[in-house]
Amino acid sequence: MQNEINAAKLVVIKVGSSLLIRDGALDTQWLAGLTEEIKTASTRGQQIMVVTSGAVALGCASAGLDRQALTLEQSQAAAAIGQIALTQGWQDCLAGKGLKAAQILLTIGDTEERRRYLNARRTLQALLDMGTVPIINENDTVATQELRYGDNDRLAARVAGMMSADVLILLSDVDGFYTAAPETDKNADLIREVTDVNDELLAMAGGAGSAVGSGGMVTKLQAAQIAMQAGCHMILTDGRGAHPLSRLHETGRATLFRAMQNPLAARKNWIAGTLQTAGQLHIDAGAVAALRDGKSLLPIGVTQVSGHFERGDCVQILDCDGSEIARGLTAYALGDAQRIIGRASTEIVDLLGFDGRREIVHRDDLVMNQEGE
Repeated sequence: MQNEINAAKLVVIKVGSSLLIRDGALDTQWLAGLTEEIKTASTRGQQIMVVTSGAVALGCASAGLDRQALTLEQSQAAAAIGQIALTQGWQDCLAGKGLKAAQILLTIGDTEERRRYLNARRTLQALLDMGTVPIINENDTVATQELRYGDNDRLAARVAGMMSADVLILLSDVDGFYTAAPETDKNADLIREVTDVNDELLAMAGGAGSAVGSGGMVTKLQAAQIAMQAGCHMILTDGRGAHPLSRLHETGRATLFRAMQNPLAARKNWIAGTLQTAGQLHIDAGAVAALRDGKSLLPIGVTQVSGHFERGDCVQILDCDGSEIARGLTAYALGDAQRIIGRASTEIVDLLGFDGRREIVHRDDLVMNQEGE
């Protein structure tokens, strides 16, 4: 699995509470070791994002609350208290390695509602392009019980899919997925590689392991399903002890959940085959040629728009004859699109009163029909 990690351009690392928190405080020594490994990955040209737990646990320790008996409001308050110390700890350790941190708080809607999804994706990409390490957590202070993940395993998988990451590494207090609970069954075997999270595997999964964290083996398998569907490999490994990524490289002790397609192909399939279209963009011959050359769709190449679409909706892209040649996620709602079609991207700010995207459909959000390729 080291080949998958080494070949990855974008890696998401999920860190569990049980690794970060010792006696109610941040384990800065462990964190310093991990940030040293993040620096090494960054030096070899990889982009790293972190999904971190720990805010509620730190907040409970600070406020003297019992984690096991929290109301929703107390949990949200604890998260608000603990998030400050959690982010500060990451910032200090990364700064010590010459890296910049950026805090991102997400809710379930940010990764499932397309307009917010696009905003989050663009912001995170901008942060990566600036050389920062985004530190991501669920926005527990505003999420309701019904509209939250409740664990950062699935959040990490959603983020990995949203960003078309190559590998998601879950650092946990277990070293992989076993045929049975290894602490109670001496015959339990470590499963080294999984290509399909099926009912049999789900039946093997037990309950939550750590009293500090909130995610059990079931949520890790659910995270693997999400990541693999997005074309992202997931690695579950033991994060305890110093320099867990280096140890993974040395021992290879982990479970690799292998995706069967790459992130770009998975994203294209999602756009082409899963989303319902909400409108149409009619384009000229020059735009058709540009799309076939792998470029984005600019407003100047659009001759007409129709339908009822909002920003982030999937639209059909039609050529001069009215034949569909592509589908994509539009960066503009119908009203704004009508104002900018046929115009140069440099005119967008004057036409709309704000500086929007220069592309009406970015090439990363667009898939050509097979007959149009």
